[in-house]
Amino acid sequence: MERIVKTWAGKVLPVRINSLDAKTLLFSFLFSCFSADSQVLQEPGDRSHWCVVAYWEEKTRVGRLYSVQEPSLDIFYDLPQGNGFCLGQLNSDNKSQLVQKVRSKIGYGIQLTKEVDGVWVYNRSSYPIFIKSATLDNPDSRTLLVHKVFPGFSIKAFDYEKAYTLQRPNDHEFTQQPWTGFTVQISFVKGWGQCYTRQFISSCPCWLEVIFNNR
Repeated sequence: MERIVKTWAGKVLPVRINSLDAKTLLFSFLFSCFSADSQVLQEPGDRSHWCVVAYWEEKTRVGRLYSVQEPSLDIFYDLPQGNGFCLGQLNSDNKSQLVQKVRSKIGYGIQLTKEVDGVWVYNRSSYPIFIKSATLDNPDSRTLLVHKVFPGFSIKAFDYEKAYTLQRPNDHEFTQQPWTGFTVQISFVKGWGQCYTRQFISSCPCWLEVIFNNR
């Protein structure tokens, strides 16, 4: 089922309500920390995955890149809360009380689903998630808005057709970095941007970088 709702950022977007059964970071961090893992994205002729997912705690990436081949992926914290990318199995040395508190709230997490019209993100957790994507905003806007998605709601976070045509040279997070429209950032529980004390997602306790295969 799909209906039009007004998101927290003031944008009117199509939002889909699903059942459980139905269904970018600063690039200096990205390029410096992905190291050998980035070869997953660069190998010629590698079309087996449609996206890769990186899990971050503040400025530190935790674990390796998770390559996604299936059309749907659950990302959650504790087993046995699904089959997919279990963040709780990754080794993290972060002792921050805030990070540990947010970790405990991830729960069932999110579901990524690749469909004909794009990629949808469904919030399976009991707390809001926050999403930033170039294809969610007006092409003429100077900065990308962060959209709040409440528990039980989903949003079309990525549109391939729009991504091929967009350029975002004015986004303050990417001004000094190569721009790509094929990245979506998702923060659990905590928001960032103009309306928050955290200006950059790298200040959020627990967050995801989803990098789509554009080939």
